[in-house]
Amino acid sequence: MRRVLVLGGTGWLGRAVAEAALRDGAEVTCLARGESGEPPACARFVRADRSADDAYSGVGEVWDDVVELATDPAHVAGALEALSARAAHWTFVSTISVYARTDRAGDDEDAPVVEPVEPVDPTPYADAKVTGERATRRARGTDALVVRPGLIVGPGDPSDRFGYWAARLDRGGDVVTPVLEGRAVQVVDVTDLAEWIVRAGRAGTVGTVDAVRPSTSMGAFLDEVRAATGFDGRLVAVDDDTLLAQGVAYWAGPASLPLWIPAGEVGFARRAGLAFLAAGGTTRPLAETVRRVVEDERARGVGRVRRSGVTDAEERRVLDVVRPG
Repeated sequence: MRRVLVLGGTGWLGRAVAEAALRDGAEVTCLARGESGEPPACARFVRADRSADDAYSGVGEVWDDVVELATDPAHVAGALEALSARAAHWTFVSTISVYARTDRAGDDEDAPVVEPVEPVDPTPYADAKVTGERATRRARGTDALVVRPGLIVGPGDPSDRFGYWAARLDRGGDVVTPVLEGRAVQVVDVTDLAEWIVRAGRAGTVGTVDAVRPSTSMGAFLDEVRAATGFDGRLVAVDDDTLLAQGVAYWAGPASLPLWIPAGEVGFARRAGLAFLAAGGTTRPLAETVRRVVEDERARGVGRVRRSGVTDAEERRVLDVVRPG
């Protein structure tokens, strides 16, 4: 039986990886503080503070695969020092946010990445992930898999970005959107990603891979949400300048229109993604992911307080500006 260690197996993606490894027949251990929740029931849980000197004393075995999800460069380096010699395969989960340019569509894994500026506290997310990638390559040479996922979506997403649109269209009425022409969405389903990470570990896949499904237009994405929710309201497209003037933010967070990115950053949602397919990555139809998210949003409450998106009051303020009287 394969032995898989997930470093951070209690958060959203980490738990999905642990569940996928269990389905694949592996013996799974999750090492984490446990502040994000519990690992899957059939996984062994080693509770540890990764800042402590003895953080890895409870996982001294030999591993067929180690999956590292941490962002903190010190945690990444500490795990490599303690465990790399006892791991047949090593996966570091990074992000497409590491790329230095987002103004070009169709870039692949050879595109330049940001150059971390040190010391900065807290370390910016992209800088931290680049530092983690470099530490992994120093320790493992070419014998490691660096995964750069795009926006990870699916049931249970704690960021509330993709699910904002499912919840908002499910509530009906007039819905503020950015101008859709020329806008794209590129995501990866959390289950597809987790299952591929497990398969890639079993196959011994190495190298750097952007884990993304093919890009789709934002209009086509909202058509899928419309179909899944039965939305019969009206989409009200508002230009960027008006949205920004009304305090609406790009991409994520409070008072945002999730997945809306500046027109000059087309590359962020249009990466090539060919290496993922070549390495055995598979992607379910976008409609299936949307249906799963709609079901999840309904179960969690489409009117709940969200981490991303505009509130009803914020949306009404925009609507009042674009349809006065």
